[in-house]
Amino acid sequence: MPQIIILPNDDHCPEGAVFEAETGVSICDAAGKNGIEIEHACEKSCACTTCHIHIREGFISLEEATDLEEDYLDKAWGVDPDSRLSCQALVGDKDLVIEIPKYTINMVSENH
Repeated sequence: MPQIIILPNDDHCPEGAVFEAETGVSICDAAGKNGIEIEHACEKSCACTTCHIHIREGFISLEEATDLEEDYLDKAWGVDPDSRLSCQALVGDKDLVIEIPKYTINMVSENH
């Protein structure tokens, strides 16, 4: 089983984390199952950018982002070539090193 290594993040996991994840599970779900809650304002439906992460190692093991994911990444804060939405990026067969950005843009609007 591949390992996911979460780099230290003051808000999400100050000490960082290392855990195993099943292939085919979203990074967001794998992190949540291991006590690291990555914000996902759209309930993981690929309709916002709050779960934006950086894949610092292992990026090539992930399937390519869909056009819809790419469209949302274009709107995320601090995007770089290794950016993905953690609700859409499925764990592949290699270990991953992930950085959770300090800031996100919550693009979900609520109708009252």
